[in-house]
Amino acid sequence: MKCSEKDSADSKDSDLVRKKLYIKSFYNESWERRHGHPIDPDTLTLLWSVTVSIFAIGGLVGTLMVKLIGKVLGRKYTLLVNNGFAISAALLMACSLQAGAFEMLIVGRFIMGVDGGIALSALPMYLNEISPKEIRGSLGQVTAIFICIGVFAGQLLGLPELLGKESTWPYLFGVIAVPALVQLVSLPFLPESPRYLLFEKHDQAGAEKAFQTFLGKEDVSREVEEVLMESRVQRNIHLVSVLELLRSPSVRWQVITVVVTMACYQLCGLNAIWFYTNSIFGKAGIPPEKIPYITLSTGGIETLAAIFSGLVIERLGRRPLLMGGFGLMALFFGILTITLTLQDHAPGIPYLSIICILAIIASFCSGPGGIPFILTGEFFQQSQRPSAFIIAGTVNWLSNFAVGLLFPFIQKSLDTYCFLVFAAICLAGAVYFYFVLPETKNRTHAEISQAFAKRNKTHPPDNTDPAAPDTKVTRRPEPDPTSTRDNYAKNGVV
Repeated sequence: MKCSEKDSADSKDSDLVRKKLYIKSFYNESWERRHGHPIDPDTLTLLWSVTVSIFAIGGLVGTLMVKLIGKVLGRKYTLLVNNGFAISAALLMACSLQAGAFEMLIVGRFIMGVDGGIALSALPMYLNEISPKEIRGSLGQVTAIFICIGVFAGQLLGLPELLGKESTWPYLFGVIAVPALVQLVSLPFLPESPRYLLFEKHDQAGAEKAFQTFLGKEDVSREVEEVLMESRVQRNIHLVSVLELLRSPSVRWQVITVVVTMACYQLCGLNAIWFYTNSIFGKAGIPPEKIPYITLSTGGIETLAAIFSGLVIERLGRRPLLMGGFGLMALFFGILTITLTLQDHAPGIPYLSIICILAIIASFCSGPGGIPFILTGEFFQQSQRPSAFIIAGTVNWLSNFAVGLLFPFIQKSLDTYCFLVFAAICLAGAVYFYFVLPETKNRTHAEISQAFAKRNKTHPPDNTDPAAPDTKVTRRPEPDPTSTRDNYAKNGVV
C-alpha cells in the first residue's frame, strides 16, 4: 500500500508548476556554484526531462526484478525488503537541497521508481493470493484506493502553508518514508501468502495457519482443498518464464487482454487532464492563489470513486465497471473537447469543463484505475502469475514513459483536440472488453480458463490428479456469495 506515495511524490496537480520552478532554480544554483556560470537552458531542460522520466525507467527495472526477488523471499518479504528502496529514495531526495547535489534528487527518483515497480507487482499478487474468490475484487481494489489516497495526501501536503514552499519542497519527497516505516512495523505481523507457501514451499501446515489468520475461522478445509486441486494439475510444472508464457496457446488471449488493459490504463489520457487544470480553473474566475485549494477536489473525487468501486465490484463485476469506466471517459473527453474549444464564447462554459474533468477522474477511478491489477492476478495460474505481472508491469511503465514523452508534441499539434485521441483509445478499450473480456467475479481460475478456452482454441486442464485417476475429489457445495461475505464480516476479515 506504500506504493500509493509514488503518485504523491509526482504532485501531478497545480502545485507541480510551482515545484518545477523551485527544482529548476535549485538545479541552476547548484550548477552555478560548481562551474561559476548559470546553466545552459537546453541543459536545464534535459536535466528536468531526465528527472521526470527516470521514475518510469526505475518502475520498469523494479517490475523486472519482482520474479527473482519473489521466488527467493516470497510475497510478504518482497514487500518488506522493498521498503528499503523507499526509505533510501526519501533520504536522498529530502537531503538533496541541503547537500547542493541535484544528482541526489535524480537518483532518488530512480530508486523510488524501482520501489513503485516492485510494489505495483508484488502487492496485487499478494492480495490476490490471500483473498477468497468472493471478496477478491474488493480486496484487490485496495491498491487503487491507496494510490488515490497518496495523490490526495501529496496535494494536501503540497499547499504553501505546509510543504509547498521553496525552502521545504525536498521534505515533501521525504514524506515517502512515513508509509514505508508503517509497513515495516505492521507487515511482519501478517502471514505469508498461503498459495505461495503451498505451491512453492510445499508447507501445507503453514498455508492452513495463514488461511486461518486471514479468514478468521478454524475450518479452512474448503480453501485448502481448492488450492490443492490446482496444485495437483501443476505439481510437475516449474515457474513459467515470460517467453514461455507468451508462447503458450492456452493463455494467449489472457496475455493479450492484460496488455490491452494495461496500455489503456496508461494511455487513456488521465495524466493529460492535469495539463489544462490551471487554465480551466483560471477561466472560471478562480484566483491563481486559490487554485491549489480547489484542486484538492480532484484528489477527493479520486479517493471516493475508488472506494465506491471497492464496495460494488463484487456485485456489479469487473466487466461492467471496466467497460463503463472507459466508455464514460470517452464520452466526457468528447464533451471536454467541445467546452475547451468554446470556453471563450460564454462565461459558464469553463464550469462545464471543470465538471467534465471531475467526471473523467471519477470514471477512471471507479473501474479502470484498479481493475487491471486484479485481472492480472485472476487470469493466470500460480506458476504463471509472476511472469504475467512482469508483462503487465512492463506494458504499464513503457506506456507511462510514452505518454510523458509524446503528450507535449500531441498537445502542441492538436491543442484542445488532443483529447479526441484519448477518447478514441478509451472507446477502443471499451469495445475490446465488450467482445473479449469474460466476467471473473466469484470464479475460480479453472472457470476463468474455461471462459477463455474457446477463444484460445484449447482445452484447459482438468482439476484432477493425473497420477491418481481413480481418486475422487469431494468438494463441498459452493456457498452463496452473499452469505459468505456476511460470514467473513462476522469473523472480522479485513
